[in-house]
Order: sequence, then structure tokens, then C-alpha cells
Amino acid sequence: MAVALAAPHRAAVTAGERAVAAGGNALDAALAAAAMLTVAYPHQCAIGGDLIALVRDPSGATTAVIAAGTAPAAIDTASGDWAAVPRQGAHSVTVPGMVAGWEAIAALGGALGLAPAFRGAADAARDGVTVSAGLARAIASRAEGILADPGLTAVFAPTGDLLAEGDTYLQPALADTFGRLADDPTDFYCGATADLLVAALRGAGGVHTRDDFAGYAPEITPALSTDLGGRTWSVAPPPSAGALVPGVVAGGLDAEGIADAAALVAASVRGVAARGAHLGDPRMGPIDVDALLDIAPGAGSTIGEPRASGDTASVVAIDDDGWAITIVQSVYFTFGAGFLDPATGVLFHNRGSAFSTDPASPALLRAGARPPHTLCPLIVEDAANLVIAGCQGGRAQPWILAQLFAAGSSLREPLDAILARPRWIVGDVDLGFDRLTLAAEPGVAPEALAGAKAAGVPVADLPSRADVAGHVQLVRRRDGHLLDAASDPRADGVGVVTL
Repeated sequence: MAVALAAPHRAAVTAGERAVAAGGNALDAALAAAAMLTVAYPHQCAIGGDLIALVRDPSGATTAVIAAGTAPAAIDTASGDWAAVPRQGAHSVTVPGMVAGWEAIAALGGALGLAPAFRGAADAARDGVTVSAGLARAIASRAEGILADPGLTAVFAPTGDLLAEGDTYLQPALADTFGRLADDPTDFYCGATADLLVAALRGAGGVHTRDDFAGYAPEITPALSTDLGGRTWSVAPPPSAGALVPGVVAGGLDAEGIADAAALVAASVRGVAARGAHLGDPRMGPIDVDALLDIAPGAGSTIGEPRASGDTASVVAIDDDGWAITIVQSVYFTFGAGFLDPATGVLFHNRGSAFSTDPASPALLRAGARPPHTLCPLIVEDAANLVIAGCQGGRAQPWILAQLFAAGSSLREPLDAILARPRWIVGDVDLGFDRLTLAAEPGVAPEALAGAKAAGVPVADLPSRADVAGHVQLVRRRDGHLLDAASDPRADGVGVVTL
């Protein structure tokens, strides 16, 4: 079977190739790569985090797997006097959804089960992984936080000095955890691993219980699909921010359906407000999805939200039997909650920091609620091309994906050329600015810069191929059979086609 696969680290792609050689399909390849990423790219994803995925079956039906974690049942009592949601530490940790999300994906059509992927990840964690360029940058950027946490220190500064690019790091406790999960993935939520995780969180001041873990389940639901510009755009519904992708594209097309760079920037600026005003957990109350798809102006912005960079990793795969998948998995901030449990080797995310304490916010912190999620896997297709995309980029993911594919010709272009183009992103505190700003890599179209100025948004310069401009992974099937793959040059990955 031919499988196209892309991920932001070579070790992850190698794991996916092994899965294909063992008889796996695109789902098995992606799951093996995703598990390996939690070992090789821990600053961006860990089994103590969340994932959102899209799975397309051979019939063309696309299913969203929303493995977004829920707030503990006792969180209301614990948070009653909070003026703001804690940004890191145990109170920022929702029940991690990633392992349950992998289980759900495997059940949708995987051929191998999760055990081979977990055993491969365990071997890598025990034998050691080389610090990549991206991980080295993350370690340097979070030096103080790493040295403040005993679990992180044991992995990334075992001799007292922070590891650098080319060093090897070992994760024996994580290897043992993956070994237990290979025998029984539910151990993460209902077994010895769950007991250890709950004890770690409660020991750090959290209010998590065994019931919170045992009662967790991901949401499996049809993807949100819309036809636009001669293409079908499929995303995950809220609490994912996915609906903003076609919303921005729609706002960036002129009357003839041609992409307009200035209009795309203006739509992204409106999208910032729409996200703050309308994105939340539909299980907690009505969410105006049309306002996200239409990028309707509304009250709200990201001002006051924490900076979140290096938070996410994605894996994309497609095979010639018709299976396709995009997994976007995350710890939110770089190294998540800044809290790695020494007993299990599990690094916790801090997705709970995206909640709000404003009673009028759709993202209000409540027991059992899922926070708004930046993760927005994308599948876009026309009559001849099917493109599977995943993106790292924090709250900028919708603007990154929209500008890559807004042009009608984009699905036919070489994937490497799409990823090499200079990018702009819109943000504020997430990019280190105190007001909404367009940050642009060198070579961005002048029309985009002009659009920002017309919208009253200042422009700032980014270095060439900046991490904050996103790490995008792409695979494509053309004319029903031709496969190709590409990995973003801003990351440490690769795209391959196995034959």
C-alpha cells in the first residue's frame, strides 16, 4: 500500500513508515507518528495533552475526533475566588484527551491497533532521542521553567545544565507508561497510570479525581463541511477554532471568487474578535457557528490571554485505499503546564488556561467544560485534488491555513512551494504585542501589509521562516491516485510517500 505521510520530526515519520511496512494503513501510520512525536517533540505535544483530528474514510465521509479535555468536577469550588484562570500549574490542567483520541481514531479504521505504536514510542523514550533544533530553541526559551520543575529538570537538565541541540535525552518513566498503555490503553484513565496522574495533580494543588479521568470520553462527530470557491472545506466543529478557516477564506475572496490579500487580512482581523465572542463548548450552551463561518464582527479579543507558542504538532497521512487523516495534538504553551510528573514521565498540558472567568463568555470555566481550542485540522478538496493539512501556530492557525489555500490554484501547486511562501499572522499577546498586530516574514505581499494598515493594524517584522508563522504538514491525493507529501521548512520534519 502507498501511504503519504508528513510530520515535524524525522523519528515520527520513521515510526509511520514502520507501521506501513507492518501492514498498516494511513491511520496506523499517523498514530505511530503521533505517539513518537510525544517522545521526540515534547515541547509541542505529550500524552498529557489533547488532540483534535479529522478522519476521512474511503467513501469520502469525514469524521471529527474531538479529544479536548474537560475541567474537573470540583473546579467550580476551587475557582470561586479566582480573578483569572491560572496560566500554568495543576489548576490549568484539564483531563488529558490525547490517549482516548488515539483509541477513537484506531477504532474508526486502523488495521494494527495501538500496541505497536506505543511499544515503538516506549523504545525511543528508553533508548534516548537526540535534541532537535526546534526542541533546543524551546529549551532555551523556557529555561527558567524547566529548572523550576523537578520532572522537567530530570529530563532536560539531568546534570544541572540545560540540554542543547545534538544532546541525547532519556525518558525511562515515560517508557514504562507507554509499556502499560501498549497492554491496555484504558490504563491511562482507569488503571495504575490514572492513579499516578491523579496523585501527581492533587499533590500539586489540583482538584482532579479518579472519576474525572474514568468518566472522560472524546466526542466523535461528523466534520463541519462547507462549499466555497469551488472547493469543499472540512473542519472540526467547536470547541475547535476550525470554522474560522473557511470563514476567513470567504471574507478574503472578491466578487469573482479570487483571493484578495488585503481582504484576507481584514477577515483575519475580524476573526480575532469573532473567536473571542463566539467560540466555546457547545455542550455547555449554544455556540453561534454561523458567526464563525461568516466572521461576523463582535465584542471580544485575545487581549489578556496568555502568549502561546510552540504549542502544537500535527501529523497528516493519506493512502491509496482512500483513508486520510490529520491529527493536531498539543500541550498549549511550550512545555504545557510546566509540570512533568516524575512517576509517569507524563508532561501535562495547560489547555485549561484558555477558559474565562467572565460569566458572559462562551469560554466560561465550568465543571466538565472543554476550553476553546486553537487546534483546527483541515481537509480541502476540489474535483481533482484532496489535500490533508495540519498546522502548529497557536491562535494563528486559521489565518495560516486560510492564506495557504485561499487562492483557487493552490490545491494544484507543488506542496513544497506552498509551504515555502512567506507568511503573515495576526495576533497580540500571543505574539508578544500589547495590541492587535500583523507580523510578517520577509517577502510577504505588499497588498497584505497595505490591508493591515487599512484596517488600523500595525505591522511588525518576523525573521525569515519564523516558528510563530506555523509548522504546516501537507499530504495530497491527485486524480484519485497520485500521492505526495511535504513538511514545513520551519520545523524539523519531512514528508514521504511509501511504496
